[in-house]
Amino acid sequence: MSRITQGPHPADGTAPSGRADTARARLMAAAIEAFAAKGFHGTTTRDIAAAAGMSPAALYVHHRSKEDLLYLLSRAGHEETLQLVQDAIAASDDPREQLITLVRDFVRHHAISHTSARIVNYELHALTPEHLREISAIRRDIDAGMRRVIEAGVRTGAFTTPDPPMTALALLSLGIDVARWYRDDGRWSPGDVADHYCELALRMVGAEA
Repeated sequence: MSRITQGPHPADGTAPSGRADTARARLMAAAIEAFAAKGFHGTTTRDIAAAAGMSPAALYVHHRSKEDLLYLLSRAGHEETLQLVQDAIAASDDPREQLITLVRDFVRHHAISHTSARIVNYELHALTPEHLREISAIRRDIDAGMRRVIEAGVRTGAFTTPDPPMTALALLSLGIDVARWYRDDGRWSPGDVADHYCELALRMVGAEA
């Protein structure tokens, strides 16, 4: 994940003002830091409000609950990732080039936005069933995009993997896990990691590196 998109209008249906947008953005940013530090269940609404420099009551003016904040973060992150996948596929008709672009952008995204990406991908259990169903549908679309690229490569003879669905799942899992271990002060830049993962991806699909 990374960029925070605008959440829903307030519960009373009134149009959001610029100040309300700013307040929601502050709360979302504070939620990212709090969830990253303490986990969803270890974070209180008071923690989030304090990090945003607001009163606890102010949080409920803009969001229904702590879970609502997590849902909005998760939705924004997954929608951005899906767009990344779609853009990579649209950038070329060649499955090899599609795969390289997709893996490179996917991995860089999870390295650069590793803090929010950890929350988006590893706190899914805290979502309500309704919200989890919505996020799961986006995740299936992401998986389907990667799978289509690999299947297209197999059809053209560019790839030789015997199980495209499993290979797609493995590549996405590797990319997502970058958010778990990547650190800004580590020895590798996001570009270093992305380039290496592109080489791994080509080997996994049975293509020439």
